[in-house]
Amino acid sequence: MDMDTILLILGGLVLLVVGGEFLVRGAVQLAERMGVSPLLIGLTLVGFGTSTPELVTSVQASLMGSPGIAVGNVVGSNIANILLILGISALLTPIVVGSAALKRDGGLVVATAVMLMVVGWTLELDRLVGAVFVAGLVAYIVHAWRQERTGAPDGHPSAIEKAAAFEGTHPNLHNGGAAAQGAGTGAVVLSVAFAVGGLVLVVFGGSLLVEGAVGMARTLGISETVIGLTIVAVGTSMPELVTSIVAAARRQADVALGNILGSNIYNILGILGVTGLIAPTVVPPEIANFDALVMVGVSLLLFAFAWTGLRIGRREGAALVSGYVLYVWWIWPA
Repeated sequence: MDMDTILLILGGLVLLVVGGEFLVRGAVQLAERMGVSPLLIGLTLVGFGTSTPELVTSVQASLMGSPGIAVGNVVGSNIANILLILGISALLTPIVVGSAALKRDGGLVVATAVMLMVVGWTLELDRLVGAVFVAGLVAYIVHAWRQERTGAPDGHPSAIEKAAAFEGTHPNLHNGGAAAQGAGTGAVVLSVAFAVGGLVLVVFGGSLLVEGAVGMARTLGISETVIGLTIVAVGTSMPELVTSIVAAARRQADVALGNILGSNIYNILGILGVTGLIAPTVVPPEIANFDALVMVGVSLLLFAFAWTGLRIGRREGAALVSGYVLYVWWIWPA
C-alpha cells in the first residue's frame, strides 16, 4: 500500500474528528446565544452532531458508488461500539447498569438493528426507507424530550447520556471556550465561523477518507465492504471511544453505556436515514447475510446486560474486546 493512500486515510480521519468538534462546538454556542434550551441542544445538535463523521462518510461513499463503505461504516461502527468501545470502557472501570431508561433504549437498539437487517434482505436503502428511518429518529428524540422534561424517575434516555458523554469531555463547552467569549455580534459571528469551518473540514475529511479507503481496497485486493466495516468504521467511531472512556474513568456507568446505545440508535435511524434520502444505495448482500446478523447478535447481548442490570466487569470487557478481534479476523481475507 502506497504512502499516498495512508495519508489520505489518516488525513481524512483527523479532519473528520477535528471538524466534528468545531461543528458541534460552534453550533451549540450559537444555539445558546439564540436562547435554545440546553435539553433541545443536547438531543439534536450534540446528539446528531457527534455522529457527523459517520454521516458525511456514508453519504459521500454512497454518492461515489461505494455501498460497502456507506453501509459498512454504520454496521461496523455499531459492532465496534458494543464489542470494542464498551469492552475497553469495562476494562478500565467495571460498569453496573441500573437505569430503566437504558433498558428500554436497549430494546430500541435491537429493534433498529433488526430493521436494517430486514431492509438488507428485502429492500434497498431508498428514499422511502430513509424517510421512515429519519421519522423514527424524530419520534425517538420527541419521546426523549418529553421524558426528560417531565423528569421521569427511571433515568435519562440514551440520547441525553450521549450528549452528556460528549459534554463531559468538553467542560468549557457551555458559556466557555474561544467561541463563547465576548458578547454581541462578534461572538455570534465567531460561533458561526466555528460551525461552518467545522462543516467544511468534515466534508473534506470524509471525501479524503472515502477516497483513501477505496484506494486501500484496490491496492490490497480487499473488498470495500471489509474496509468499510473495519478501518472506516473504527476511525469514524473515535469520538465515541474517547467520550465513553472518559465517562467510564469518571465512574459514570450509565453515561458510558448510554453513549453507546444512543450512538447506535442515531447511526441506523439518522445516518442511514439521511444517506437514503440524499444518496439511495443498496445494502451489500455480504453485509445483509452476515454482518447485520452479527450486529443484531451483539445488540441482543447489550440489551441483556442493560435489562438484567448485570455488571459488565473486566472479565466481560475482555470477552467483548476478544469478540471484536475474532470478528475482524473472521471477515478479513487471508
